[in-house]
Amino acid sequence: MILLNAAESRELDRISQEKYGIASYTLMTRAGEAVANAIVERFPESTTDVLVVAGKGNNGGDGLVGALRLKRDGFGVRAVLLGRGSDLKGDAARAHAVFRSVGGEVIEAGDAAKLDAAASSRRPSAVIDAIFGTGLNAEVKDAPRRAIEIIDSFGVPIVAVDIASGVNADTGAIMGAAVRAALTVTFGFAKFGHVSYPGAERCGELRIVDIGFAKDAIDEIAPGGRFLEREDVRHLIRPRPENAHKGMYGHPLVIAGSRGKSGASLLASRAALRSGAGLVTAAIPETIASIVAAGQAELMTEPVADRDGHFDGAHAPDALKMILAGKSALIAGPGIGVSADIKRLVEWLLVDACEPARPLVLDADGLNVLAELGCETAKRARGPVVLTPHPGEAARLLGVSTSVINDDRISAARRLAERTGASVLIKGSRSVIASPTGDIYINSTGNPGMATPGMGDALSGIVGAMLGQRLAPLDALALGVFLHGFAADRVAARIGRVGYIAGDLIDELPSALEALSR
Repeated sequence: MILLNAAESRELDRISQEKYGIASYTLMTRAGEAVANAIVERFPESTTDVLVVAGKGNNGGDGLVGALRLKRDGFGVRAVLLGRGSDLKGDAARAHAVFRSVGGEVIEAGDAAKLDAAASSRRPSAVIDAIFGTGLNAEVKDAPRRAIEIIDSFGVPIVAVDIASGVNADTGAIMGAAVRAALTVTFGFAKFGHVSYPGAERCGELRIVDIGFAKDAIDEIAPGGRFLEREDVRHLIRPRPENAHKGMYGHPLVIAGSRGKSGASLLASRAALRSGAGLVTAAIPETIASIVAAGQAELMTEPVADRDGHFDGAHAPDALKMILAGKSALIAGPGIGVSADIKRLVEWLLVDACEPARPLVLDADGLNVLAELGCETAKRARGPVVLTPHPGEAARLLGVSTSVINDDRISAARRLAERTGASVLIKGSRSVIASPTGDIYINSTGNPGMATPGMGDALSGIVGAMLGQRLAPLDALALGVFLHGFAADRVAARIGRVGYIAGDLIDELPSALEALSR
């Protein structure tokens, strides 16, 4: 599924009209009629008294065209305009005039008092929300905000035109207040705000309608946004020949764990094995080597000199140099701690150990150390780097608060990719992937049961296994993140959405891969 931001949506409109001669009112007519069709199809029992709440822009015009279509088809419909008819311009003014010419009822309500009076007259059977479109980029105030509150208070089905009013189309942020739609009808292509929380929750069911944008226009725009679904990643799972052998499927080196955190090494390593890596070696502090070795018989282990149960930064690089040969990817960071020793180790991994044939996945404590080094240190790597922070780690890397990251994870991921030159994943519900070249992917899989310890360690192992099998960084992240959530969804469906653990997800990976490849 292609995703557009607001600027790309405007450009699609402009190119279709100016270069390919598609009349703007034709697009508005098709959009409004698509909304009318959707409300009749989806909520046929709620069409006795449909209330269209229209803003003063083209989104309001779309809503008024929808009202016209409903009226002509014999359904009960009326409109509230957040302003005066004389304020409308262009296509919106035309739509208003046509609706009025056939006897359509339009109540002009430019302030809260008039809105309250219009709302109290009678409760509608359904609402078409046509207040704001995808261009909203400021906090909702005054009459529009009151209109949103009134719409939500009715407790009837709400169908949003293009996007639920109050949702930022670029980020999914709630701009002070937002309609809680049951159905959103959008035009041409989905927008980032439709699939990114918290906006995704306000948009309800999403219906994407072709209203006749020029087909070549989207190629000219060349959007880099994607909502990752099964068909987007399925082709990345390569079929294995009958004469396959383990040397064909990569050999990641996992550099993880410390005293009290041996599980981090085991989880990342087991996830890499379960994701199809041909071989996996875990480099671990000598103090915990026996624990990790006993935890997974199929795992090769390399004890490394330590200092009080943690990697010794002065000596670990020399030891690791001896075991880098033949390793197709590095997975570093889970459970290694944060100290001057680890700082030296992470800098060595980035600057000396990472190379074109040996990409690096940096996670967890490795990211916190990178924040101390300065995230631009990642640009010194000779090979591909993949960073997998949660919002708190991303905040430390960018030197901002966690709330700033959560307010706009898309921009944060893009900014982090630009500053580091790495492919970046910001984890969470609807995880965000950003490439250094500007691609932005939003993941569709996963569920709340994943909020348990070790899930991030498992993900780093999965992504490292994909890199070890020579997938490009962006593809490795796309497949890895989708598979991670897909396996979790299968576990939740089988044993319940609360109480499963990272080990359950890891054990599900082979059957999830098989199901995904069909």
